[in-house]
Amino acid sequence: MDTGSESGPGRRGRFFDDLAGMAGGAFSVMSGLRAEMEAMAKSQVETLVQRLELVRREELDAALEVARRAREESAALAERVAQLEAKLAGHQPEEEPKPGPLPEQDIG
Repeated sequence: MDTGSESGPGRRGRFFDDLAGMAGGAFSVMSGLRAEMEAMAKSQVETLVQRLELVRREELDAALEVARRAREESAALAERVAQLEAKLAGHQPEEEPKPGPLPEQDIG
């Protein structure tokens, strides 16, 4: 006669096996849920970055390097112009030179 209310050691082992199987399934579901949430969060962050027109660090570093070089070149050119102006001021008389005739342009 099977009454369905077994309380022996076989029933207890089966209960823990079922419990372990459910826990394993729950962990699997949680792992999948975690991966899904990470993908959604990454997508949202990328959308936000594009909407705010943010740049990557590498792009910013490259732009800063270009700006630094331009400032250095500008300072060097300003110094060179100052030297040339000083040189011209020492060699020319006080009178301003008259501009020469304009070169002929071929219109046509």
